[in-house]
Amino acid sequence: MNIDLIANIFGIAFSLWGSATTWLEVTAFVLALIMVGCNIREVHWGWPLAIVSSLMYFALFWRSKLYGDAVLQVFFAVVACWGWFQWLRGVRADGSTLKVSAMTRHGLAGVVILCAVLWPLTGLFLKTYTDTDVPWWDAFPTAVSVVAQFLLGRKLIENWLMWIVVNVVSVGLFAFKGLWLTALLYLIFIGLSVVGLRAWQRKL
Repeated sequence: MNIDLIANIFGIAFSLWGSATTWLEVTAFVLALIMVGCNIREVHWGWPLAIVSSLMYFALFWRSKLYGDAVLQVFFAVVACWGWFQWLRGVRADGSTLKVSAMTRHGLAGVVILCAVLWPLTGLFLKTYTDTDVPWWDAFPTAVSVVAQFLLGRKLIENWLMWIVVNVVSVGLFAFKGLWLTALLYLIFIGLSVVGLRAWQRKL
């Protein structure tokens, strides 16, 4: 890639609360908002937007030593391809068209257990093999987001509840790192997740 182009992408767009905000963060911010809006309305174009914004946030988080969240963005980009296919061609267990549905209590319990296992494993990995200064707080949204993304791909309404939890933790994490625009984005995500939950509840 052209060196000047890289410099422009990571160039400072403006300062927010004493921290520099790059053009990369601004662009990813806008795309991510549009993506969530598409998800709320069940518009499949949100998935390709997720791919682009995720790759942008990978670069942003890696520079900030948020390695868990950085790797998570690569995962998001890959799973977005699967999610896009699910929303276009996916079917339910009975062969009917994929639509908004709720999990059983057994399935929900399994999700909680899975998150409880993934969080410490991810945190231990980050603490052992990276130089991040927030291994456990970086690990929590990373682990829970992995599970939530799969639920979103299958149009399970509980994904919105998980995103609310992830977004609350992420606001504090990104604020600590001085990524104020991204912190603002996840603050907005909290509200949008509530909107998404209510919109999908009406579709059940």
